[in-house]
Amino acid sequence: MTAPSTPQPFTILVIAAHPDDIEFGLAGSVARWTHEGNHVAYCIITDGAAGSNDPNTDLLALVQQREAEQRAAAAIVGVTDVRFLHYKDGTLQPTLELRRELTRLIRELRPYRVVCQDPTTVFVRDGYINHPDHRAAGEAAIYAVFPSAETRPIFPELLAEGYEPHHVSELYMTLTLQPDTVVDISDFMEQKQASLVCHVSQVGQEAADWVRERAAELGQEAGFPYAESFRVMRFVEE
Repeated sequence: MTAPSTPQPFTILVIAAHPDDIEFGLAGSVARWTHEGNHVAYCIITDGAAGSNDPNTDLLALVQQREAEQRAAAAIVGVTDVRFLHYKDGTLQPTLELRRELTRLIRELRPYRVVCQDPTTVFVRDGYINHPDHRAAGEAAIYAVFPSAETRPIFPELLAEGYEPHHVSELYMTLTLQPDTVVDISDFMEQKQASLVCHVSQVGQEAADWVRERAAELGQEAGFPYAESFRVMRFVEE
């Protein structure tokens, strides 16, 4: 199904494991959402330091470069609020510490929608093993959405910091094997590709061509020139 209309404008928080994850998965949707007047913020959990196998790489410089690349990629699709948590790249775990940080961010920004990576995805088709950081980031994010963000007795130290509970109304999951919602990104495909190639330390034109082909496949299934897909949950308050 296509994404239903939602009262706008509203705040969307996108949580991802690595710099470039958002550009591969949902930059076209982000471009559409910001174009529609919504405020989108990014949270990148790891530092991206595992993005090179060259033994001579200056990892501190790589981290700084990847942050700059991510900010540039975000700006192309209308996002200026980018947060970096600086967890170690490649060995991320869905710890209580991480869940607390994501809960704090949700309570600060008070988003209507949170977007994260589907933690249940392990094997994608016959050619990709899902990165464990993606799964860890997704698990921490969904449990920050519920129950942590909206439950007062969980992480009472956040109350002492002034962060009151917040109920998230929608959870969108990308990199999923159970998509049930598509977003038409036909008018934003160029922005998606341009944002991806900002990550010059990681990708080139070949990756941009691949995401266009993949978006065309998803679009064909839904009746659009280009699309991105999500697994969506909606939570109605009693």
